[in-house]
Amino acid sequence: MTKMRICELTTLARLVLAFAATEIQAQTYIDLYNFGTNSGDPIQAQPAVIAQGRDGNLYSATERGGTDSGGTAFEVTPTGDLSVIYNFGFPVGEDPSGGLTLGTNGNLYGTTQSGGTGPGIVFEVTPAGKLTTLHKFDTSDGASPYAPPIQGVDGNFYGTTFGGGTDNHGTVYKLSASGELTTLYMFDGSDGAGPIGPLVQGINRDFYGTTNGGGDNNNGTVFKITSKGEFTTLYFFDGTHGMQPTAPLVQGTNGSFYGTTTNGGAYGQGTVYKVNSKGKLTVLYSFSQSSGMGCYPAGGLVLGSDGNFYGTASQGGTNNDGTVYRSTPRGAYSMVHSFVGTDGSSPLTTLLQHTTGVLYGDTYSGGTYGLGVFFSLNVGLNPFVSFLPQQSPGKVGASIGIFGQGLTGTTGVSFGGTPATFTVSSDTYLTATVPGGAETGVITVTTPGGTLTSNKTFRVTH
Repeated sequence: MTKMRICELTTLARLVLAFAATEIQAQTYIDLYNFGTNSGDPIQAQPAVIAQGRDGNLYSATERGGTDSGGTAFEVTPTGDLSVIYNFGFPVGEDPSGGLTLGTNGNLYGTTQSGGTGPGIVFEVTPAGKLTTLHKFDTSDGASPYAPPIQGVDGNFYGTTFGGGTDNHGTVYKLSASGELTTLYMFDGSDGAGPIGPLVQGINRDFYGTTNGGGDNNNGTVFKITSKGEFTTLYFFDGTHGMQPTAPLVQGTNGSFYGTTTNGGAYGQGTVYKVNSKGKLTVLYSFSQSSGMGCYPAGGLVLGSDGNFYGTASQGGTNNDGTVYRSTPRGAYSMVHSFVGTDGSSPLTTLLQHTTGVLYGDTYSGGTYGLGVFFSLNVGLNPFVSFLPQQSPGKVGASIGIFGQGLTGTTGVSFGGTPATFTVSSDTYLTATVPGGAETGVITVTTPGGTLTSNKTFRVTH
């Protein structure tokens, strides 16, 4: 991955920041935990994703730190209590860089770039820290998997490896819950190389992703692949429209996919872009050091419950320590937080919006010990309920897990306005059965504290 360049603030940038100061101050930022506070802590979070568990806590992984210095899987409560749930090291696996994703069984899934007596593994870990190795790569079927796999609507897991395969440019794989791996595609360089970000499954059930290199001019690509391995390169980055994406895509409500590139664009310092399922790409924003509002975004975008996208830029801002920004679907850009070093620096991870409405993320450096922080940022978004994307579409009679808060004492759940039977498991999780007569629409949950609505549409199949 190309090393990101340092951007320096110009006089114009400082004037822009002064003008935007009222907006920055309107946000509530909390440095929840300083990595390195305790021996064996996770440290220096790389580009990764964060998952919200059934218990309402946040889960992710770092390739560094831990008691054996092989990386960690860790848990953070919404109020900032951190626990390492697994310490990686030889021979199980080392360097779990890409974070964790959540499965329908409530367990978490990730990869290590090395270890497992070979070039990496795919693993499952429970919130309590019991780890199971699902697959050990042997180079022929992939090597150095960076991204964690995601669970598809068919129950299988889909992911990528950074290297390995016939030409050592990486692979796309399918993995059953029992650990049977099928290599769906091997990159040859001309069609992309070195995927880093996780895949996303579109509403058409195809999978979409990016490669950090390969393609025309070795600038990276956007691709589509079916669960059967039918592969299409949708877009070759050309520098002008961005280059070297490291982050996952996210599908908007209009069906298009949104993402970031670490470099390239009009000023060479990264972009926010939109690409449709046929490969038409539009640059929505080009990062620039002269704006002072951030540059070189390594993390991806999260679609907030207000319909806007939120992301991080690894550099720029008041002290060149990075920013959190907001982008509308049409590309109207604004900064919502500027890091100042002591509260974190160089955010690389894709943000997560918790069902409380609050955004969570971490940084590579900064904080009390210079090893990064785990933070929350409240931008005034309302609480909601959510469900795992691999559960939609769902058939009548299917059991759906619903995440939220204040669910104890729930008196009603509905799918598109049709009442459903449900069982409350905890204050942060319940299950409901898709009722007969339900139509595609939002899920609503009536709790003692009020009615919560899902942040995305649940699609019903009959």
